[in-house]
Amino acid sequence: MKSICIYCASSDQIPGKYFEAARELGRLMGEQGLTLVNGAGNMGLMRAAADACMQAGGSAIGVIPTFMVRENWHHTGMTQLIETPDMHSRQQRLAELSDAGIVLAGGFGTLAEFSELVTWKQLGLYLKPLVLLNTDGYYDGLVSFLRKGMEENFLRPEHLHTFAVASTPQEAIDLALSTPMWDANVRRFAKL
Repeated sequence: MKSICIYCASSDQIPGKYFEAARELGRLMGEQGLTLVNGAGNMGLMRAAADACMQAGGSAIGVIPTFMVRENWHHTGMTQLIETPDMHSRQQRLAELSDAGIVLAGGFGTLAEFSELVTWKQLGLYLKPLVLLNTDGYYDGLVSFLRKGMEENFLRPEHLHTFAVASTPQEAIDLALSTPMWDANVRRFAKL
């Protein structure tokens, strides 16, 4: 594994504990020689993680739609910046450029990205490891919601295994590095 996509908030108006987790994740990735891929935002957890990775000697690739660049919402200090025509191609490019995904705290955009990746996994379109970094229980409600969906037959039990849940940045990296690829043929994890 060489690169991990970090999905997270672009807001600066969130509690410091989430910034601490983003910075630690970025630092650990840089120290371990992993390339950070993200949405190239110039604020929030996106910037914090990318800056920490680069300060630790790593590289950070940002993928952002042209309309966001025109609004100056992009991080100009990324190792590499890739522009896309729209949000859909951005999501596709983020998935293509990375060997795994880690989802940090975020809002609707982050939730949409996570939901799309899980759906792609169900359909066999995305086979890479996916980890929720559940800082201070941020995603407890989402995990509970998905379990209820399984209990009431909206989800198959194996669909809850399309992602792993971590409590710390190091655990998230460890899970991203050690979780096997998703086997689309049998809809379960298998070593490939």
